[in-house]
Amino acid sequence: MNLDYSVVINKIPNLLNGCLVTLEISLASLLIGMLIGIVLALFRLSSIKLFRAFSMAYIWVVRGTPLLVQLFILYFGLPQLGIEMSSMTAGILGIGLNTAAYISEIIRSGIIAIDTGQMEAAESLGMSYPKAMIRIIAPQVIRIIVPSLLNQFIITLKNSSIASLVTITELMRAGNQIIYSTFRSFEVYTVVALLYLIMCSALMVLSKYVEKKLETEK
Repeated sequence: MNLDYSVVINKIPNLLNGCLVTLEISLASLLIGMLIGIVLALFRLSSIKLFRAFSMAYIWVVRGTPLLVQLFILYFGLPQLGIEMSSMTAGILGIGLNTAAYISEIIRSGIIAIDTGQMEAAESLGMSYPKAMIRIIAPQVIRIIVPSLLNQFIITLKNSSIASLVTITELMRAGNQIIYSTFRSFEVYTVVALLYLIMCSALMVLSKYVEKKLETEK
């Protein structure tokens, strides 16, 4: 066996920069996913048919097509229609739009889990629907969905490796660039995998901590 990890160790700063870009993409995508996901969840629960239909169609299309295809449409397809964006913008937007479909279902499930009697009681006290949602329903929904959201963040972080295919130098692409110059694919990919594992493990630990915290506060 002829393994030489010294070539990877010399490139550790490049890989760590890739980790930072990976986290940046993941956080920005999650934020976009949260904002759009909340709107989609409220649309799905709306009494207005048009809103419900839009939300269901969005979730159906996004969940029924690969993230890679969605990303390629944004980065390589839209310029044909005169809409151009940087690779970073396309990567964050693509992953964010994809994440929104899954987050909307998490939020919708959290809202459905709340007893409808609470909303009725709030309305009987004279609260408007938005006020009741913010003051009564939202705090309980957050408690329910936080563990699932952290799990979605882990999935988003791993999905960010696809952004390397639209030329973003995140962790995966940083690793590939090292391989092009060293031809040490096994060593590089195992270190890249280790770095992903470290980041995901940290999020898993955070998720467990939050779950325990929420359990003790019940």
